[in-house]
Amino acid sequence: MSGEDSNLQGPSAAEPHVTASRPRWWIYHGTGRSVIDLAAALPKPPPWRTFTGGPVQPAPPSDESEGARRLGAEQVTRGIADSHVIDMVNAALYLRRPLLVTGRPGTGKSSIAYQVSRELRLGRVLRWPITSRSTFKSGLYEYDAIGRAQAVSAKLDTEAADIGNYLRLGPVGTALLPWKLPRVLLIDELDKSDIDLPSDLLNAFEEGEFLIPELVRMSKRQPEVVVQTDDPGRAATITAGRVQCHAFPFVVITSNGERDFPPAFLRRCLRLELPAPTEEQLADMVVAHFGAAVGEDQRVLIREFLSRSRRGGGLAADQLLNSLFLVSTEANRDEESWNLLLDAIWQRLSPVGPG
Repeated sequence: MSGEDSNLQGPSAAEPHVTASRPRWWIYHGTGRSVIDLAAALPKPPPWRTFTGGPVQPAPPSDESEGARRLGAEQVTRGIADSHVIDMVNAALYLRRPLLVTGRPGTGKSSIAYQVSRELRLGRVLRWPITSRSTFKSGLYEYDAIGRAQAVSAKLDTEAADIGNYLRLGPVGTALLPWKLPRVLLIDELDKSDIDLPSDLLNAFEEGEFLIPELVRMSKRQPEVVVQTDDPGRAATITAGRVQCHAFPFVVITSNGERDFPPAFLRRCLRLELPAPTEEQLADMVVAHFGAAVGEDQRVLIREFLSRSRRGGGLAADQLLNSLFLVSTEANRDEESWNLLLDAIWQRLSPVGPG
């Protein structure tokens, strides 16, 4: 479990006060509970962000177990997140723009995608973890040309050699299918990508569509092709090699602030800087994951964690959860061995300069 995926936006106020203070324009409230019909509540997009792809896909699969693993139990995520975070999430939903979330590792950047998906009932989160080897094409789709060539040369039956059996949409490609409601797409740690990937993503997100050349070339002979998607066991029909969205996805792009992105890319994203979590936010995260009120011993450990995090250049929330889990085992240990164990678990995430 990653600190990025921990629920750091948990309860922090009594429900009556929170309800009274919520702006009317909010669709997402940061409570973790479904209270609206998004299809009715979400306003029409701006004219320049309207897309007309179709036919509309069946509802996406849910993945409640993954949400519980990353955020904790739904019934305890009943508080309100930081109001600026909620403002930016709602702005991204209204404007149909990607949300670029920056901050130190462990501040809960990627958890925003799972929180929005859970509260607005948007189904399984499509996650694309970026590495130095990630390519724009792999985010859109993957094509096993060798496998199909072998099937054709072996003179297998026509169905076995069908190109759709060898083509699978990636997380970005699946998000851009014509869904009735926005899919949630998490592009994690864009800092690690090659220099061209942000600009390539910009083009796809501006147009809300992309072409699959392998299908375009054969569209006259086979205009419709059924391909696999990033959702396990799900398929989609592609017409004339073109994928166009209907509802623009809710896109969360995370960055640790380790590199600069092209100005054109930044202009077309909404930017959100997440601060380090507070003591109360960490306490709420602990309640969500452990299902019990935070005791004084846990409070002491949380405060010590925050102190070390400030001195050591930042720690991730999952490092706190790891230490609290060990505390919960109630194993006999002396103070010296416990401190050594904490030193090992709470290794700093970045080097600290002199002084």
